[in-house]
Amino acid sequence: MRGITKTFGKVVANDHVSIDIYKGEILSLLGENGSGKTTLMNMLSGIYYPDSGHIYINGREEFIHSPKDALDLGIGMVHQHFKLVDVMTATENIILGLNEGKFDLKAASKRISEICDRYGFELDPNQKIYDMSVSQKQTVEIVKMLYRKADILILDEPTAVLTPQETERLFDVLRNMKKDGKAIIIITHKLNEVLEISDWVDILNKGKFIGNLKTSETNTQEMTDMMVGHAVKLDIERPEPQDAKPRIVVKGLTVSSVDGIRKLDDVSFDIRSGEILGIAGISGSGQRELLEAIAGLQKIDSGEITYIDDNGKKRSLVGEDPEAIAEMGVALSFVPEDRLGMGLVGNMDLTDNMMLRSFRKGKGPFTNRKIPQNLAKEVVEELSVDTPGLSTPVRRLSGGNVQKVLVGREIASNPTVLLTAYAVRGLDINSSYVIYDLMNKQKEKGVAVVYVGEDLDVLLELADRILVLCGGKVSGILDGKKANKNEVGLLMTSLGGAS
Repeated sequence: MRGITKTFGKVVANDHVSIDIYKGEILSLLGENGSGKTTLMNMLSGIYYPDSGHIYINGREEFIHSPKDALDLGIGMVHQHFKLVDVMTATENIILGLNEGKFDLKAASKRISEICDRYGFELDPNQKIYDMSVSQKQTVEIVKMLYRKADILILDEPTAVLTPQETERLFDVLRNMKKDGKAIIIITHKLNEVLEISDWVDILNKGKFIGNLKTSETNTQEMTDMMVGHAVKLDIERPEPQDAKPRIVVKGLTVSSVDGIRKLDDVSFDIRSGEILGIAGISGSGQRELLEAIAGLQKIDSGEITYIDDNGKKRSLVGEDPEAIAEMGVALSFVPEDRLGMGLVGNMDLTDNMMLRSFRKGKGPFTNRKIPQNLAKEVVEELSVDTPGLSTPVRRLSGGNVQKVLVGREIASNPTVLLTAYAVRGLDINSSYVIYDLMNKQKEKGVAVVYVGEDLDVLLELADRILVLCGGKVSGILDGKKANKNEVGLLMTSLGGAS
């Protein structure tokens, strides 16, 4: 790719970027939020078309106008959010969209099995998508590209929701593909994984190409400094818990979805003041339902959730209105995949979104905008929210900046319990460390902090205790200082006896 430029209005997503991708090598693409990584790969895979610049495949200039053009050139991209039809089998999803006349499912299934054997995938071609784990669905997406004879494979955040064991299996497959001469590009935020799997790393900063490093000759600190443009301290501080007392006690909590599927099954644990409780589990293990049940947003089938105030007075949260629970000081900062679907209103500006927490406290028909306006200004300054101004509608901000606004607002509400789910999802390393620092400050104030996260390295460094969920059950509660990644990963996939 030579001199690739792409603009969206006044925003320059890629500014004369030039990179090389070689056969039989794995290239990692690093950069902060908004640095242009995904935009660049979207041009290589035919989703966008560059404003200027040239793309050469095997030495010949090509013009890629669509994903079909890219696939015809042997380029396939596996996106972070899978594009699969749940009620169909793996085989049906893999051949869907191919113009092969009459489909021979038996022959297709045989070819899929051959691809799996060649690279080391574990996949049942006849299994329905709705019966699959996240890693199995990802396998279907990768095999779909290989079935279409892709030689250049782009993976966007491939390990975001995988356990350590699933990640290692994926890396084994990628190494086999590399031996077979495939060119692989990985977009990721996880620096340890960059060092483990890639041959080279290309770094982008604010749409510009910053540098190319040989992975065997670099380290996490050097990569981070290049990504951010200045030195970033990579040690996550973990102050000792002070006078940790139970703030919320959960006993025998059972929750079912609207379809009657059990999401939490007899869950018991406590959340202590002045402590960070990490929650680990593969996607869909009940993390979301657990936090929503505590915050009064989820109906429970059975069990008890008890809140204990500073004076030791106990109060049941079961059946309480979310507003009443918030008044007690339980702040739920939940960042779902649809960031604007819960907590923030896209068409409102930053000040109005801050006011959603306080407008009921106003006297008379008019609301006081001065306090939320000052709060919005504080959040923008402290979390470095990239916005034209406080009057900008939230929907016009990037996903990472929307996330900063949501997390910042909840932390600013001075809670006694702070529940955060995926608080740094989609955030670059610099912004993530700001959030970790804010959580530690809350902990030092005596706030009980719950952190649901995807990155086990972070959980092990940040959390004082780690609650592991597997299939809606508690499979273990571990000491954050003594636990290791492998131990947590095993508990995430099987019900153990650790406590």
